[in-house]
Amino acid sequence: MAAKLLIVHHSQSGTTSRMAEHVVRGASDPDVDIELRVRDALEADAGDLLWCDGFILGTPENFGYMSGGLKLFLERVYYPCLDKVDAKPWAMFVRAGNDGTGAIASVRRILTGLKVREVQEPVLIAGEFDESRLDDCVELGMTMAAGLEAGIF
Repeated sequence: MAAKLLIVHHSQSGTTSRMAEHVVRGASDPDVDIELRVRDALEADAGDLLWCDGFILGTPENFGYMSGGLKLFLERVYYPCLDKVDAKPWAMFVRAGNDGTGAIASVRRILTGLKVREVQEPVLIAGEFDESRLDDCVELGMTMAAGLEAGIF
């Protein structure tokens, strides 16, 4: 049975969506047997998080914090998933106009309460959007998918 990977992201300007497209491209590598589910943060729910074996979150930095859309997703899933997703592997990607540290810290703070485990450093594109960093997004998706398939995560 294929491992299940969930990718949840939120974007307003489109650059975080571009990052998500590249994460999906990496996770969709034909050499990796993975079942992939991609959801906008405003549509994803606890059933999606309970379904997966691992997940990747994507957010822009808004006012030095994660996006309101991703925060709403985490608020909706927190209590229904509490004590049901312990040790699930996760990773994230962030598009930041500033330094991104507030967005990263805010996601980590909430996920600490869910007792999930971060398995990769975040992909952060801060400041001017750097097209060459989209390759890092492909690698993030590919690494998570391959790690789930191999049972490493």
